[in-house]
Amino acid sequence: MLKAGVLGAGHLGKIHLRLLNQSEKYQLVGFYDPDVNNAKKVEAEFGYKFFPTIEELIDAVDVVDIVTPTLSHYDCAKLAISKNKHIFVEKPITNTVEEAESLRALVAEHNVKGQVGHVERFNPAFTAIKDALDKPMFIEAHRLAEFNPRGTDVPVVLDLMIHDIDVILSVVQSEVKHISASGVSVISDTPDIANARIEFVNGCVANLTASRISLKNMRKTRFFQRDAYISVDFLEKKCEVVKMKDAPEKPGDFDMILQNAEGIKKQIYFANPDVENNNAILDELETFADAINNDTKPVVTLHDGTEALRVANMIIDQF
Repeated sequence: MLKAGVLGAGHLGKIHLRLLNQSEKYQLVGFYDPDVNNAKKVEAEFGYKFFPTIEELIDAVDVVDIVTPTLSHYDCAKLAISKNKHIFVEKPITNTVEEAESLRALVAEHNVKGQVGHVERFNPAFTAIKDALDKPMFIEAHRLAEFNPRGTDVPVVLDLMIHDIDVILSVVQSEVKHISASGVSVISDTPDIANARIEFVNGCVANLTASRISLKNMRKTRFFQRDAYISVDFLEKKCEVVKMKDAPEKPGDFDMILQNAEGIKKQIYFANPDVENNNAILDELETFADAINNDTKPVVTLHDGTEALRVANMIIDQF
């Protein structure tokens, strides 16, 4: 079991503490939080050990789980890597792309592993259809959330849209050619609603919309590729695959057949892949343990986190 420590005991930090504590792949050593009053409260309520300094916690563990505000990600990660510790860092990876690039260099230099908390990669609805995705050429993503004061210190692109950016980059695997975007600030100092159109070198186009002042929550992405339409509902954890194949010579009574102007007939059929229930945060933490123990590549690398941040910043620069 890897010894793990958590930096940050806020809302998400407490979730990480609980999951690391119940994981069979980690031994939770404790946590550090600069807010001593909050830290003492968490220690008293849950029994997790509070370390008085960040250095003492890092020295006591193998893996540092960084769940602090984004502005402090770089300094926390740099300190942990300098002490030859593996790092798991929540998204976005850092405040700037330059900081992210620096962390990538440090991880290579110290021969440790890093993973970024882009949790939607572990959403069971996405993992259920991932293998069915084959060179999608148009992608549409909607991520709408009811207002929550938490997170409004950053643009909605970094708060919400970055989830979809990471998923799309992992699927398309092509260079970005052009981005056009617009954003509107409604109740925050930074944009609360944003739309972006990303054009890739391979011809794929992705249209992303994110809002944090909606009346209902929605997290849906649709992928269109040759002979298939695939939809993923990240919120409801459901997915659907609609495929086309050459029509049989003698269609059945209930077969759905389409015929184009040239007389070519196609059969439409539906698939609802099995979606296994899981805890996506626990999965991302435990696959990171596997990557460390087996010396394999983490599912969401620091490179992935850097590229998601780079594209997010390219979108924000359009506002």
